[in-house]
Amino acid sequence: IICCYRKPKTKRAKRFLEKREPKLKENTKNAMLIKGGNANLTVTEVLKDIYAVKKPFAVLYKKKNITRPFEDQTSLEFFSKKSDCSLFLFGSHNKKRPNNLVIGRMFDYHVLDMIELGVEKFVSLKDVKNSKCPEGTKPMLIFAGDMFDVNEEYRRLKSLLIDFFRGPSVPSIRLAGLEYVLHFTALDGKIYMRSYKVLLKKSGCKIPRIELEEMGPSLDLVMRRTHLASDDLYKLSLKQPKALKPKKKKNISHDVFGTKYGRIHMQKQDLSKLQTRKMKGLKKRPAEKSAEDGGAGPKKSKSG
Repeated sequence: IICCYRKPKTKRAKRFLEKREPKLKENTKNAMLIKGGNANLTVTEVLKDIYAVKKPFAVLYKKKNITRPFEDQTSLEFFSKKSDCSLFLFGSHNKKRPNNLVIGRMFDYHVLDMIELGVEKFVSLKDVKNSKCPEGTKPMLIFAGDMFDVNEEYRRLKSLLIDFFRGPSVPSIRLAGLEYVLHFTALDGKIYMRSYKVLLKKSGCKIPRIELEEMGPSLDLVMRRTHLASDDLYKLSLKQPKALKPKKKKNISHDVFGTKYGRIHMQKQDLSKLQTRKMKGLKKRPAEKSAEDGGAGPKKSKSG
């Protein structure tokens, strides 16, 4: 048997390979932004703005790459292995599909889901003269529209957008950290993407008054082609390792209000021997005591 695995020769190579090893808790997903061979200025500016929003968990390829994701996916899989990215955004432009974006994700370095979107209107970060959020800000995602819950393609697009923009998983967050909103609206066959900066202003009480200020970029998108994974492959990609699944605790239940109940198993108790509070009213009478002893005992004669 010939082993094709090569051991690292340096400590740097060893650390590099350890970062790419399978883990119980995944690293934050990186995205690669690729420019097609015939990308125009609009598509290039869209990729730059998405890269500015996604930094530092993104890789922007500046050179043009002649590839067609819906026909041949080998180049995307090659770039995914090279840059260790599980998300991608491919931009192209032609007469049949102008201002074209293909957003997708990988599973085991193979394309899982892929959705083609057309840009009908675009306002870049430069065009909006307002203050911007600092790099690496985790956004709040809002989805509006019944199509995201009714239509299967829109439901998968919602999952894909959450995966793309969610950022790192954090255990807690402070109020001042909630300063960036990405809003997606599905209406009349179009998807409207808007980004806002959250302004916390004085309100005269502890809770501040919240205002939204448009920041950019903003996109009006229309869905074109889709390449969705089968249900079996999609379920396999969502499978969690056994070590991460919470262990079920016996005899513990919760009601609809979240109250926790526990069941305790004890031996059968003799309630007649239960020690109660010593009160005059709870003392047993002589007749009750004699009945418990099995009959009346000899009476003591009164001394004269």
